Amino acid sequence: MKIYNLFPLLAGNFAQWAPHMERAADMGFDWIFVNPIQKTGESGSLYSTADYFQINPLLVDSTSRKKPETQLKNVIAQAEKLGIHMMVDLVINHCAVDSDLVTKKPEWFVRDPGGGIAHPFCMEDGNKVIWRDLASFDHEHTSDAEGLYKYFYDIVEHLIKLGFHGFRCDAAYQVPTQLWHRLISDIKKNYPDTLFTAETLGCTPDQTVATANGGFDFVYNSSKWWDFSSPWLMEQYALISATVPSISFPESHDTPRLLEDFDGNVDALKQRYLFSAIFSAGIMMPIGYEFGFRKALHVVNTRPHDWEETSIDLTGFIKDVNALKTNHPLFLEDGHSEILNYDNPAILLMWKASRKTQDEALFILNKDPWTRQHFYSDDLYNFVQSRKPLIDISPEYAMDYLPAPFDFELAPGMGRVFVTSRD
Repeated sequence: MKIYNLFPLLAGNFAQWAPHMERAADMGFDWIFVNPIQKTGESGSLYSTADYFQINPLLVDSTSRKKPETQLKNVIAQAEKLGIHMMVDLVINHCAVDSDLVTKKPEWFVRDPGGGIAHPFCMEDGNKVIWRDLASFDHEHTSDAEGLYKYFYDIVEHLIKLGFHGFRCDAAYQVPTQLWHRLISDIKKNYPDTLFTAETLGCTPDQTVATANGGFDFVYNSSKWWDFSSPWLMEQYALISATVPSISFPESHDTPRLLEDFDGNVDALKQRYLFSAIFSAGIMMPIGYEFGFRKALHVVNTRPHDWEETSIDLTGFIKDVNALKTNHPLFLEDGHSEILNYDNPAILLMWKASRKTQDEALFILNKDPWTRQHFYSDDLYNFVQSRKPLIDISPEYAMDYLPAPFDFELAPGMGRVFVTSRD
């Protein structure tokens, strides 16, 4: 999956989505992910759903005579003509606290010690952060488990009938694995081409594996936060990749913009996108990354007027990286990956091999997006198992001939990608 996150509050109403979808298709993305499109509660948060079967009025073209559902179906059909499938957020760990469900189906919700509605929360820097606009579904102890399950099934089926082919399941680890297993299994019996991806950020690798066992096709990994040195990412990768393939992302709607974090360093954007594409089977990128946007996406306040005019255009680079991924199936799986020793700590040297074919790759990355680094090797073949020719498929300045010894000056954040195949 090569996923472009079309953030609906920035893109605008359905009639305004076409240019973004066309740009995503031109860059080589084959999926578009949109955050929740349903009617929200009073807080206005996209993730505070008041009615799962109505469309958010902010996304409806008020000048059109077509029903909101018809407008959505039409825009999804446009994406399909571009060769892109659409996926949407599935939020069934909670709903809006002011949803009619809270009064109509009180047995579906978790209660606090005083008998009131329990709100989801998280711990942040030792402080308890409570989302008071949300009500937590009681997956574990509801007296109407079958009714609640049937409601979730109806939500998914409704979205499929609107045209969605996939789901990003929000905070999937907060929903029991057995519920996911049943829901995904039942949906796939009737809609076998539907894909489910699990958002598992904030949980342990063991929790991720347990969630993946619910039948998910992909999980999202934590490579965005890797420092290119600490062992934890490769440990997670080894544990999780044996169960389910993963999706990397250089930034998301939940994170600050990467260009803001790196104080305007475009080389950091290119570095992180290339690494994400090489590292995992799937990749996801939010709208605006290709233009170096610096304003974070906000689930309540973002609007189309927040679109930024910049002098940055990485669409060509991203297109080349996506083509590299498409043309070499090794990068469409979570193969066997290993960090190799190299005497310059500012250089990442990674070997990757397919679990399905004889293909393997060598990835050389300048970890430093600010400073050039020198790479030298007597023989690049010391780092791979094959003796067949290594082919340079780097997205920038690929070399037709690889000399031995190999002596190369890596620009800030630059990555070199070589592929070969064993006999």
